[in-house]
Amino acid sequence: MRDDTVCKGILVPGMPHPLLCPEKNEGWGRIRKAYESAKKEIDASGAERIVVYSTFWPSILGHQIQAFPEPEWTHVDDEFHDLGSIPYKFRMDPEFAERAVQACEARGLHARTVSYYGFPIDTGSIVALKLLNPENKLPTIIVSSNMYANRAETIVLGKSIRDAIDEDGKKTAVIVVSALSNRLHTDSFDISDDKIHSLKDNEWNLKFLEYLDKGRLEDVSQLSRQFHNEARVPKVVSFKPFWIMASIMGQNNLYEGNVLAYEPICGTGGAVVTLTPAEDTAGDLEYDEDDPEFYKGDREVLDFYDQPGMGPLEEADGD
Repeated sequence: MRDDTVCKGILVPGMPHPLLCPEKNEGWGRIRKAYESAKKEIDASGAERIVVYSTFWPSILGHQIQAFPEPEWTHVDDEFHDLGSIPYKFRMDPEFAERAVQACEARGLHARTVSYYGFPIDTGSIVALKLLNPENKLPTIIVSSNMYANRAETIVLGKSIRDAIDEDGKKTAVIVVSALSNRLHTDSFDISDDKIHSLKDNEWNLKFLEYLDKGRLEDVSQLSRQFHNEARVPKVVSFKPFWIMASIMGQNNLYEGNVLAYEPICGTGGAVVTLTPAEDTAGDLEYDEDDPEFYKGDREVLDFYDQPGMGPLEEADGD
Protein backbone atom coordinates (compact mmCIF):
# COMPACT_ATOMS: atom_id res chain seq x y z
CA MET A 1 0.00 0.00 0.00
CA ARG A 2 1.09 3.57 -0.73
CA ASP A 3 1.40 5.84 2.30
CA ASP A 4 -0.93 8.78 1.68
CA THR A 5 -2.67 11.39 3.79
CA VAL A 6 -5.94 10.40 2.14
CA CYS A 7 -5.86 6.75 3.11
CA LYS A 8 -9.25 5.56 1.85
CA GLY A 9 -11.88 6.53 -0.72
CA ILE A 10 -15.37 5.05 -0.56
CA LEU A 11 -18.34 5.28 -2.90
CA VAL A 12 -21.70 4.53 -1.27
CA PRO A 13 -25.35 4.93 -2.30
CA GLY A 14 -27.43 7.43 -0.34
CA MET A 15 -30.88 5.87 -0.53
CA PRO A 16 -32.35 5.12 2.92
CA HIS A 17 -33.39 1.52 2.24
CA PRO A 18 -30.16 -0.25 3.31
CA LEU A 19 -30.34 1.63 6.61
CA LEU A 20 -34.05 1.40 7.38
CA CYS A 21 -35.27 -1.81 5.75
CA PRO A 22 -32.42 -4.02 4.49
CA GLU A 23 -34.49 -7.12 5.25
CA LYS A 24 -37.14 -6.26 2.65
CA ASN A 25 -34.92 -7.03 -0.35
CA GLU A 26 -31.93 -9.36 -0.64
CA GLY A 27 -29.98 -6.80 -2.65
CA TRP A 28 -30.58 -4.07 -0.08
CA GLY A 29 -29.35 -6.50 2.55
CA ARG A 30 -26.15 -7.10 0.58
CA ILE A 31 -25.60 -3.34 0.33
CA ARG A 32 -26.00 -3.13 4.12
CA LYS A 33 -23.39 -5.85 4.62
CA ALA A 34 -21.07 -4.06 2.19
CA TYR A 35 -21.44 -0.90 4.27
CA GLU A 36 -20.32 -2.94 7.28
CA SER A 37 -17.29 -4.21 5.38
CA ALA A 38 -16.41 -0.67 4.28
CA LYS A 39 -16.63 0.47 7.90
CA LYS A 40 -14.09 -2.20 8.84
CA GLU A 41 -11.77 -0.93 6.11
CA ILE A 42 -12.01 2.60 7.53
CA ASP A 43 -11.28 1.30 11.02
CA ALA A 44 -8.21 -0.58 9.76
CA SER A 45 -6.92 2.29 7.62
CA GLY A 46 -5.81 4.51 10.48
CA ALA A 47 -8.15 7.30 9.37
CA GLU A 48 -8.45 10.17 11.86
CA ARG A 49 -11.13 12.11 10.01
CA ILE A 50 -13.89 11.70 7.43
CA VAL A 51 -14.78 14.02 4.55
CA VAL A 52 -18.23 13.42 3.05
CA TYR A 53 -19.15 14.78 -0.38
CA SER A 54 -22.85 14.20 -0.90
CA THR A 55 -24.67 14.56 -4.20
CA PHE A 56 -27.83 14.50 -2.07
CA TRP A 57 -26.95 17.98 -0.73
CA PRO A 58 -27.30 20.42 -3.63
CA SER A 59 -26.13 24.00 -3.24
CA ILE A 60 -26.72 26.91 -5.59
CA LEU A 61 -24.29 29.70 -4.71
CA GLY A 62 -20.78 28.46 -4.09
CA HIS A 63 -19.81 25.55 -1.88
CA GLN A 64 -21.09 24.90 1.62
CA ILE A 65 -19.38 22.90 4.36
CA GLN A 66 -21.17 21.64 7.46
CA ALA A 67 -19.40 22.95 10.57
CA PHE A 68 -21.94 22.81 13.43
CA PRO A 69 -20.15 20.83 16.18
CA GLU A 70 -22.95 18.36 16.96
CA PRO A 71 -25.86 18.46 14.49
CA GLU A 72 -28.82 16.59 15.93
CA TRP A 73 -32.32 16.08 14.53
CA THR A 74 -34.88 13.51 13.39
CA HIS A 75 -34.96 13.15 9.62
CA VAL A 76 -37.62 11.83 7.25
CA ASP A 77 -36.59 11.25 3.65
CA ASP A 78 -38.23 13.58 1.12
CA GLU A 79 -39.39 10.78 -1.17
CA PHE A 80 -39.67 7.69 1.03
CA HIS A 81 -41.73 8.91 3.98
CA ASP A 82 -43.17 5.44 4.53
CA LEU A 83 -39.80 4.08 5.64
CA GLY A 84 -39.99 6.08 8.84
CA SER A 85 -37.82 8.49 10.81
CA ILE A 86 -34.04 8.59 11.17
CA PRO A 87 -32.83 10.18 14.42
CA TYR A 88 -29.21 11.28 14.24
CA LYS A 89 -26.47 13.05 16.13
CA PHE A 90 -23.09 13.58 14.49
CA ARG A 91 -19.68 14.94 15.38
CA MET A 92 -18.36 17.60 13.02
CA ASP A 93 -14.90 19.19 12.83
CA PRO A 94 -15.49 22.98 12.83
CA GLU A 95 -11.80 23.89 12.79
CA PHE A 96 -11.11 21.75 9.75
CA ALA A 97 -14.26 23.06 8.03
CA GLU A 98 -13.00 26.63 8.41
CA ARG A 99 -9.61 25.63 7.05
CA ALA A 100 -11.26 23.97 4.06
CA VAL A 101 -13.17 27.18 3.31
CA GLN A 102 -9.94 29.18 3.42
CA ALA A 103 -8.30 26.69 1.07
CA CYS A 104 -11.23 27.02 -1.34
CA GLU A 105 -10.97 30.81 -1.33
CA ALA A 106 -7.22 30.62 -1.94
CA ARG A 107 -7.95 28.75 -5.19
CA GLY A 108 -10.58 31.25 -6.34
CA LEU A 109 -13.76 29.51 -5.16
CA HIS A 110 -16.67 30.96 -3.24
CA ALA A 111 -17.24 28.85 -0.11
CA ARG A 112 -18.69 29.18 3.37
CA THR A 113 -19.41 27.11 6.44
CA VAL A 114 -22.94 26.23 7.59
CA SER A 115 -23.17 26.20 11.37
CA TYR A 116 -26.51 26.45 13.11
CA TYR A 117 -28.78 24.14 15.04
CA GLY A 118 -31.45 22.46 12.94
CA PHE A 119 -29.79 22.72 9.53
CA PRO A 120 -31.40 19.94 7.44
CA ILE A 121 -28.65 17.41 6.73
CA ASP A 122 -29.41 15.37 3.62
CA THR A 123 -30.47 11.72 3.50
CA GLY A 124 -27.30 10.52 1.79
CA SER A 125 -24.96 12.00 4.40
CA ILE A 126 -27.11 10.67 7.23
CA VAL A 127 -27.19 7.14 5.82
CA ALA A 128 -23.44 7.12 5.13
CA LEU A 129 -22.42 8.42 8.56
CA LYS A 130 -24.83 6.25 10.54
CA LEU A 131 -23.49 3.12 8.82
CA LEU A 132 -19.80 4.03 8.42
CA ASN A 133 -19.20 6.05 11.58
CA PRO A 134 -22.03 4.95 13.89
CA GLU A 135 -20.29 5.84 17.16
CA ASN A 136 -18.93 9.16 15.88
CA LYS A 137 -15.36 8.05 16.53
CA LEU A 138 -14.06 10.17 13.67
CA PRO A 139 -14.76 13.91 13.30
CA THR A 140 -16.39 14.79 10.00
CA ILE A 141 -17.16 17.53 7.54
CA ILE A 142 -19.88 17.35 4.87
CA VAL A 143 -19.36 19.17 1.57
CA SER A 144 -22.26 20.21 -0.66
CA SER A 145 -22.57 19.46 -4.37
CA ASN A 146 -22.95 22.73 -6.26
CA MET A 147 -25.61 22.24 -8.92
CA TYR A 148 -23.98 24.54 -11.45
CA ALA A 149 -20.29 23.82 -10.89
CA ASN A 150 -18.60 22.56 -14.05
CA ARG A 151 -15.78 20.05 -14.16
CA ALA A 152 -13.04 22.65 -13.67
CA GLU A 153 -14.71 24.11 -10.57
CA THR A 154 -15.34 20.65 -9.12
CA ILE A 155 -11.71 19.60 -9.66
CA VAL A 156 -10.49 22.79 -7.96
CA LEU A 157 -12.88 22.14 -5.05
CA GLY A 158 -11.35 18.71 -4.56
CA LYS A 159 -7.82 20.08 -4.67
CA SER A 160 -8.79 22.74 -2.14
CA ILE A 161 -10.04 20.11 0.28
CA ARG A 162 -6.84 18.16 -0.25
CA ASP A 163 -4.84 21.33 0.58
CA ALA A 164 -6.68 21.55 3.89
CA ILE A 165 -6.06 17.86 4.61
CA ASP A 166 -2.34 18.13 3.85
CA GLU A 167 -2.01 21.20 6.08
CA ASP A 168 -2.38 19.18 9.28
CA GLY A 169 -1.46 15.79 7.83
CA LYS A 170 -4.22 13.83 9.54
CA LYS A 171 -5.15 10.58 7.85
CA THR A 172 -8.49 11.12 6.10
CA ALA A 173 -11.12 8.87 4.58
CA VAL A 174 -13.14 10.41 1.73
CA ILE A 175 -16.75 9.24 1.34
CA VAL A 176 -18.64 10.11 -1.83
CA VAL A 177 -22.40 9.57 -1.63
CA SER A 178 -23.98 8.93 -5.01
CA ALA A 179 -25.77 6.38 -7.12
CA LEU A 180 -24.21 5.08 -10.33
CA SER A 181 -27.13 5.12 -12.78
CA ASN A 182 -29.78 7.34 -11.28
CA ARG A 183 -33.15 6.43 -12.81
CA LEU A 184 -35.81 5.58 -10.25
CA HIS A 185 -38.72 3.30 -11.04
CA THR A 186 -41.73 5.42 -11.99
CA ASP A 187 -44.26 2.59 -11.69
CA SER A 188 -45.12 0.34 -8.76
CA PHE A 189 -42.86 -2.69 -8.46
CA ASP A 190 -42.49 -5.76 -6.30
CA ILE A 191 -39.98 -4.82 -3.56
CA SER A 192 -38.55 -8.33 -3.56
CA ASP A 193 -37.90 -8.06 -7.32
CA ASP A 194 -36.08 -4.74 -7.58
CA LYS A 195 -33.88 -4.31 -10.66
CA ILE A 196 -31.75 -1.72 -12.45
CA HIS A 197 -34.02 0.62 -14.41
CA SER A 198 -32.75 -0.43 -17.84
CA LEU A 199 -30.31 -2.80 -19.52
CA LYS A 200 -28.33 0.18 -20.79
CA ASP A 201 -27.94 1.57 -17.28
CA ASN A 202 -26.76 -1.79 -16.00
CA GLU A 203 -24.20 -2.15 -18.80
CA TRP A 204 -22.69 1.25 -18.09
CA ASN A 205 -22.67 0.62 -14.35
CA LEU A 206 -20.72 -2.59 -14.92
CA LYS A 207 -18.23 -0.79 -17.18
CA PHE A 208 -17.49 1.71 -14.41
CA LEU A 209 -17.28 -0.97 -11.75
CA GLU A 210 -14.78 -2.90 -13.87
CA TYR A 211 -12.52 0.17 -13.96
CA LEU A 212 -12.96 0.82 -10.24
CA ASP A 213 -12.20 -2.78 -9.36
CA LYS A 214 -8.84 -2.29 -11.10
CA GLY A 215 -8.17 0.93 -9.19
CA ARG A 216 -8.47 3.13 -12.29
CA LEU A 217 -9.93 6.14 -10.50
CA GLU A 218 -8.63 8.84 -12.83
CA ASP A 219 -9.78 6.96 -15.91
CA VAL A 220 -13.27 6.79 -14.40
CA SER A 221 -13.09 10.52 -13.63
CA GLN A 222 -12.15 11.26 -17.24
CA LEU A 223 -15.05 9.12 -18.51
CA SER A 224 -17.66 10.72 -16.27
CA ARG A 225 -19.08 12.98 -18.98
CA GLN A 226 -19.83 10.00 -21.19
CA PHE A 227 -21.31 8.04 -18.31
CA HIS A 228 -23.56 10.97 -17.41
CA ASN A 229 -24.90 11.05 -20.95
CA GLU A 230 -25.54 7.31 -21.04
CA ALA A 231 -26.75 6.33 -17.59
CA ARG A 232 -27.91 9.40 -15.67
CA VAL A 233 -31.14 11.36 -15.76
CA PRO A 234 -30.41 14.51 -17.83
CA LYS A 235 -30.50 17.40 -15.37
CA VAL A 236 -28.40 20.32 -14.15
CA VAL A 237 -26.44 18.24 -11.62
CA SER A 238 -23.76 16.49 -13.69
CA PHE A 239 -21.94 13.32 -12.77
CA LYS A 240 -19.41 14.75 -10.29
CA PRO A 241 -18.63 12.02 -7.74
CA PHE A 242 -15.46 10.77 -9.41
CA TRP A 243 -14.24 14.23 -10.33
CA ILE A 244 -14.25 15.15 -6.65
CA MET A 245 -12.91 11.80 -5.44
CA ALA A 246 -10.00 11.82 -7.89
CA SER A 247 -9.06 15.42 -7.18
CA ILE A 248 -9.03 14.83 -3.41
CA MET A 249 -7.30 11.45 -3.46
CA GLY A 250 -4.90 12.15 -6.32
CA GLN A 251 -5.50 12.14 -10.07
CA ASN A 252 -3.95 8.82 -10.96
CA ASN A 253 -4.80 5.13 -11.29
CA LEU A 254 -2.63 3.96 -8.39
CA TYR A 255 -5.33 2.39 -6.25
CA GLU A 256 -6.44 -0.99 -5.11
CA GLY A 257 -10.14 -1.24 -5.91
CA ASN A 258 -12.65 -3.37 -4.05
CA VAL A 259 -16.25 -3.60 -5.29
CA LEU A 260 -18.06 -4.79 -2.17
CA ALA A 261 -21.58 -4.77 -3.61
CA TYR A 262 -23.62 -3.70 -6.61
CA GLU A 263 -27.41 -3.88 -6.38
CA PRO A 264 -30.50 -2.03 -7.59
CA ILE A 265 -32.17 0.31 -5.11
CA CYS A 266 -35.55 1.31 -6.51
CA GLY A 267 -34.11 1.17 -10.02
CA THR A 268 -30.91 3.11 -9.32
CA GLY A 269 -27.47 1.55 -9.40
CA GLY A 270 -26.30 1.23 -5.81
CA ALA A 271 -22.65 0.27 -5.29
CA VAL A 272 -20.28 0.18 -2.35
CA VAL A 273 -16.69 0.51 -3.58
CA THR A 274 -13.49 1.15 -1.65
CA LEU A 275 -10.24 2.53 -3.07
CA THR A 276 -6.92 2.30 -1.25
CA PRO A 277 -3.72 4.07 -2.40
CA ALA A 278 -1.31 1.52 -3.89
CA GLU A 279 2.26 1.61 -5.16
CA ASP A 280 1.60 0.21 -8.63
CA THR A 281 -1.65 -0.97 -10.18
CA ALA A 282 -3.24 0.19 -13.43
CA GLY A 283 -0.43 2.41 -14.68
CA ASP A 284 -0.61 5.58 -16.75
CA LEU A 285 -3.66 7.64 -17.63
CA GLU A 286 -5.59 6.92 -20.78
CA TYR A 287 -7.46 10.20 -21.10
CA ASP A 288 -6.37 13.80 -21.19
CA GLU A 289 -8.97 16.28 -19.95
CA ASP A 290 -7.44 19.48 -18.58
CA ASP A 291 -6.23 19.71 -14.99
CA PRO A 292 -7.06 23.16 -13.53
CA GLU A 293 -5.34 24.44 -10.39
CA PHE A 294 -7.38 27.60 -9.75
CA TYR A 295 -10.96 28.58 -10.50
CA LYS A 296 -11.15 31.69 -12.69
CA GLY A 297 -14.89 31.81 -13.29
CA ASP A 298 -17.15 30.46 -16.00
CA ARG A 299 -15.97 30.76 -19.57
CA GLU A 300 -17.90 33.24 -21.71
CA VAL A 301 -19.26 30.65 -24.12
CA LEU A 302 -22.10 32.82 -25.39
CA ASP A 303 -19.81 35.79 -26.05
CA PHE A 304 -17.35 33.52 -27.85
CA TYR A 305 -20.00 32.20 -30.21
CA ASP A 306 -21.32 35.67 -30.96
CA GLN A 307 -18.07 36.43 -32.76
CA PRO A 308 -18.16 36.45 -36.57
CA GLY A 309 -17.24 33.19 -38.21
CA MET A 310 -17.90 30.99 -35.19
CA GLY A 311 -20.05 27.86 -35.44
CA PRO A 312 -23.48 27.23 -33.94
CA LEU A 313 -23.89 27.26 -30.16
CA GLU A 314 -24.60 23.54 -29.91
CA GLU A 315 -21.05 22.80 -31.05
CA ALA A 316 -19.59 24.34 -27.89
CA ASP A 317 -17.60 22.07 -25.59
CA GLY A 318 -19.44 23.30 -22.47
CA ASP A 319 -17.01 23.06 -19.56
